[in-house]
Amino acid sequence: MGKTTLNSGQEIPILGLGTWQLTGNECTETIKEALKMGYRHIDTADAYENQREIAPALKVSGIKRSELFITSKVNRHNLHYNDFLKTANKILNELDIEYLDLLLIHWPNKDIPVEETLKAMAELKEKGKVKDLGVSNFTESHLEKVLDIYPGLISVNQVEFHPYLYQKRLLNFCQEHDIVLTAYSPLARGMVFEDPRIKNLAEEYKQTPVQLVLKWLMEKGIVVIPKASSAVHLKDNLEVLNQDIPAKALEVLDTFNENKRLIDPSFSEF
Repeated sequence: MGKTTLNSGQEIPILGLGTWQLTGNECTETIKEALKMGYRHIDTADAYENQREIAPALKVSGIKRSELFITSKVNRHNLHYNDFLKTANKILNELDIEYLDLLLIHWPNKDIPVEETLKAMAELKEKGKVKDLGVSNFTESHLEKVLDIYPGLISVNQVEFHPYLYQKRLLNFCQEHDIVLTAYSPLARGMVFEDPRIKNLAEEYKQTPVQLVLKWLMEKGIVVIPKASSAVHLKDNLEVLNQDIPAKALEVLDTFNENKRLIDPSFSEF
């Protein structure tokens, strides 16, 4: 499994499994299958309400905790100091683990002072309950404020990123400040499967559209966490790590940007 290094020195697998909308027994069985195939990076969130289903899959896998990379996120309504600490402990209890490899602020919230949240995050790290800290859905202006208050505390920014939303300026900003960018919805909620341009390009280079797009992201130093629930899709995603796709093929995807944001809830601060 390919990895990239965070500013703490910890390594994060560049391919993870997103678990949004995976619930119940399907969630447990999907995680079991993914771990058997070689996945080691599992991404969840308190808002997904599936952490209790993930826990048994982790427990029966037989994989050492030190070999797993578990990410979760705290809901934007729980960013006050005490609420954040309480939610972090809830996450650990539901996952039945002693620490998180990465804990994120799920969405920024202008109504809660970020200083409060960062203080709680730093405390969790000091106590060993989290190894790394990050944010999700943060813009450059959000990040600038965080970097000013707590330089070096944040190691990851998880955002929507795919060929139709090529956030090049944000990516450059993150890389300049030693923040790893993680792409959620990297396949644009299935849009890449139907795009004839991507399908033709994939056929030309004997790849699948999924492999082409995931490789495009990885080559930019971006961690990807596509959701998958079938063994076929899990395997297809995993095989991209062994694919060698010419740079000229990947560069074509740079031209697909439409600033098309698929995840834009009413409370977002984009």
